[in-house]
Amino acid sequence: MKTKFGFPRPTPLKSLSQVYDLKTRLDWGEPALTIIDVSQRDVFNACHITGAVSMPLKTVVKQAEQTLSPQRDIYVYGETDKDAAIAASLLKQHGYRNVSQLRGGVAAWKAVGFPIECRSAQVA
Repeated sequence: MKTKFGFPRPTPLKSLSQVYDLKTRLDWGEPALTIIDVSQRDVFNACHITGAVSMPLKTVVKQAEQTLSPQRDIYVYGETDKDAAIAASLLKQHGYRNVSQLRGGVAAWKAVGFPIECRSAQVA
């Protein structure tokens, strides 16, 4: 699929995405998406995908409703794929239709060398 200027569009959002799908979308230049990390705040603060926002699983729906349009494209990941799947399901139940679970989360993102933000270890 191409834009009106002949440039290729990123592939449509899928319910399950690989890290390469998200990276392609980000590299496209006009992503119009939000990346949500549903890990606990301390885990998020230790290391997360660059540009991700923290919305812990227990509060993800409440925070999303306060900040995100239901039409927004959302990629969600957590400490486990199970946490991401739960968050994606909850968001969809609350009217968010463009939600994709990012398989492998920050570990998969980091494994292929994509940008992450990590707190450096304190040396005593």
